Amino acid sequence: MRIRFLFFLFFVVWAALLIRVYFISIKSGNYYEALAKQNMIKKEWIVPIRGEIYDRNGIPLAVNNIGFKIKIAPHLRRDTKLEEVLRSLSQKFRDLDFERLKRRYIKQDSPYNHDYIEVVRFLRYERLLPFFTELTLDENIKIEPAFKRFYPFESVASHVLGYVSKTSQKEAFDPVAKVTGIVGKSGIEKYYNDYLQGELGYKKIKVTAFNEELGILEQKDPIQNRHLTLSLDIKLQHYIQTLFEGKAGVAIVMRTDGEILAAGSFPEYDLNMFVSGISKKRWQELITNLDHPFTNKLVNGLYPPGSTIKMGVALSFLDTKRLTPYTPFYCNGAIELGRRKFRCWKITGHGEVRLIEALRESCDVYFYEGSLRVGIDKIAKDLRRQGFAQKSGIDLPNEFIGVIPDKEWKMRKYKTPWYKGETVVSSIGQGYDLVTPVQIARYTALMATGKLPRPHFAKSFIDKDYQPQFMDVLTPIQKRALPYIQKGMYEVCNHPKGTATRHLDCGVVVAGKTGTAQIIGIPQDEKKRMREEDLAYYTRSHAWLTTYAPYHDPKYIVTVLVEHGGHGGSAAGPIVSKIYDKMIELGYFNEHDVKKK
Repeated sequence: MRIRFLFFLFFVVWAALLIRVYFISIKSGNYYEALAKQNMIKKEWIVPIRGEIYDRNGIPLAVNNIGFKIKIAPHLRRDTKLEEVLRSLSQKFRDLDFERLKRRYIKQDSPYNHDYIEVVRFLRYERLLPFFTELTLDENIKIEPAFKRFYPFESVASHVLGYVSKTSQKEAFDPVAKVTGIVGKSGIEKYYNDYLQGELGYKKIKVTAFNEELGILEQKDPIQNRHLTLSLDIKLQHYIQTLFEGKAGVAIVMRTDGEILAAGSFPEYDLNMFVSGISKKRWQELITNLDHPFTNKLVNGLYPPGSTIKMGVALSFLDTKRLTPYTPFYCNGAIELGRRKFRCWKITGHGEVRLIEALRESCDVYFYEGSLRVGIDKIAKDLRRQGFAQKSGIDLPNEFIGVIPDKEWKMRKYKTPWYKGETVVSSIGQGYDLVTPVQIARYTALMATGKLPRPHFAKSFIDKDYQPQFMDVLTPIQKRALPYIQKGMYEVCNHPKGTATRHLDCGVVVAGKTGTAQIIGIPQDEKKRMREEDLAYYTRSHAWLTTYAPYHDPKYIVTVLVEHGGHGGSAAGPIVSKIYDKMIELGYFNEHDVKKK
């Protein structure tokens, strides 16, 4: 029995040994063969050149300056060779700091790294050229082509274009951004980053154990130079920037199909500051400026719409059939609700008014009375259908949606009931109402044409053109009522009693609406930074004027917001007039559109 057990044990041990030998020699062969190939084959990424951005006339807005990057061989710290190489570079190029180059090298140098280490990310072509031959003869230095983003118009359209900068740790999940080291951070550069940055190419290279190249086994070219043409007209954009010199606010010029010709958020900032990295001092100046130059007010600025909302509110009134365009209300300067008075902007009142007169003279009492008949829930529902409290779909990142309140919204947010007084202030675009300038421009196009467009900056890509998109949002009753709204907007800008008539003087017939948006409060951190003499300015109301032209054949929308401008007509009217005249000069209106002199 014992002998059998010993034979069995002997058999099991040898069987286990034979199985292990078989696994190591046969089964693991493929694994070790693949591992050996990895040691022999190196994969190098080929960086794509970022696509450039052009305006509608082919004028470059974001380009790539061509230059070189400098790389240093690894493992030079064992002797004095590293310091010699770096000192030579800092002497040839005086702005290259020796200590900074050394820190950058040491950070990437390790026994496991056999690739050349990048110490200079970019040098312009003409700067490096005089030393090119000398540097390439040094076996410890490798010169490679590089590009750096450049914005020729500096601050013009800065919030639209956006900028590229160094890839952060969070953004390094993108393989292209990880290899190139740059990524779109804002504006068009960010929204279309995947398209503009292209796709990586690669080379599979056979190398020795000492990292010496023996030959290229496989190569795939990168997908690059994906250029993008925008609908922007940089000449018009630059002109509008001059009109806003010393002012803060927003201007949008848009076709009624949503194609944006110019869009500025003022004040603007030089995009080139961010490409190589902005200083802490300059960054602090930007983010603490009381006029918020770093905020893209086009889509991130939230403002009370004021009286610009009245056209949409009027359509909601008419849709209920409780009011008609001829329903009269008497304005004596205010209405009373309980113990509180809600005043019209005109203290003496407007007398008896109907829809067109109410729009023309911006009578608040008409909208107070109408809103009490219709109710906030109906008004809010219609305004949301007209494009408020929702994203417009514009091709800019991080668009805000704003607020159009109703009873449910207030209960959800504040856990308190809705009051009638809140209905009347919402009917004139105050209270909780908050909108973005892009929403106002889009909504104005709806009033002009009956269709709600999707605003956009992209005009054409390498392989396709952008196709306009519309939404049909008005009810049949509202569509039939739209001519009354348009007539009221015409009289705002052309009737002797119109709130904008005295402030508009341009070569086309314009229809529009003024608005005054009251400042509810100033954040405490900003108030602390204000000088006492500035406080009066920063508590003044914002001034709106949103328009379309020509009146009988709407083609273009011009929406202007002047922050702390006071009255919409007086502050924004002259700017709107000059924009339309510039558009005539640039050929956007034909001879039939222009007024006869």
